[in-house]
Amino acid sequence: MSDLRTTALADRHAALGASFTDFGGWNMPVRYTSDLAEHHAVRTAAGLFDISHMAEFLVTGSGAAAFLDYALAGRISTMTVGKAKYSLLLDENGGVIDDVIVYRTGDDRFLVISNAGNRAVVAEAFVARSAHTPAVVEDISDQTSLIAVQGPRAREIVEATAGIADVAPALADLGYYAWSQGRFHDEKLFIPRTGYTGEDGFELMVPNALAPALWDALLAAGEPLGLVPAGLAARDTLRLEAGMPLHGHELSTAILPAQAGLGRVVAADKDEFVGKAAVAVDETDRPVLVGLVAEGRRAGRAGYAVVDADGNVVGEITSGALSPTLGHPIAMAFVPPSFADPGTSLFIDVRGTLIPATVTALPFYRRTA
Repeated sequence: MSDLRTTALADRHAALGASFTDFGGWNMPVRYTSDLAEHHAVRTAAGLFDISHMAEFLVTGSGAAAFLDYALAGRISTMTVGKAKYSLLLDENGGVIDDVIVYRTGDDRFLVISNAGNRAVVAEAFVARSAHTPAVVEDISDQTSLIAVQGPRAREIVEATAGIADVAPALADLGYYAWSQGRFHDEKLFIPRTGYTGEDGFELMVPNALAPALWDALLAAGEPLGLVPAGLAARDTLRLEAGMPLHGHELSTAILPAQAGLGRVVAADKDEFVGKAAVAVDETDRPVLVGLVAEGRRAGRAGYAVVDADGNVVGEITSGALSPTLGHPIAMAFVPPSFADPGTSLFIDVRGTLIPATVTALPFYRRTA
């Protein structure tokens, strides 16, 4: 573990008794107490996550919007200041290098957050794609920490946190995939209403030096309201229930956006962007991502085969778990389009046992308010 990177909150996690795992080269908390307890806390109250391993890039200058239109699959130039957008960084073959969230923080200023394990390849792609533009790309990952508060009581908790002040717009007036800003101990605090759990929530960005104090303040405000620290295990089952893709599982350079159900993210009518020609090719015979609901308690895991009624292997699980919220096994898998209609009966090969499963539309879980 000595070669793994640690966040500014490593001491806090250790003091809370966290178990750790290697995630994208970072030593990250996988759980503090119980995967199930942490998962249920997010669904019913709130969970506190250290997501400081994520990578952050500032894109500035007169060519920033045009550069991002070219570098990413989405139409970034039409974003309004104060908003966020989910997008994809594609390669020339239309495969997904990474999925990102873009925040427009000024007319010529954007923040792009990417996955921790893809920081180097995203940075390399951004540098290459900005070479002949007036845009300036700065990797600020090492300077900043990200702390997520996720769950139905997230806003109440952030609003009650000591030290957070001058928040504008007010969180009560902030829509989803938008951001606010304020101050924490007189330093700038960036507060997007985004998340990776299927619940309401916020992902707060502060300088590293302030991260421990912000973590402590959020915990103090939230513990009476049911807030608990939550690790990567709960984060994974939460995002799976919400049908959210994970790079390296549902997304990769071998997968086109449309295969993963993300064709809507691609602004195919843009004049030019990396991967445009490749995603325009008709690939309707390629496997597509579906949800699977299985019987019993045995869950399919990544890499398990999906089998048809005749015993033929027709697909593969990308993510799977026994859903803590729903109480039955769920999975995402790639299967041929002929097997992708909701209601289609299939089987999951769980270590030699064929478990009946039914194709279902994603997501498996959707919050009601």
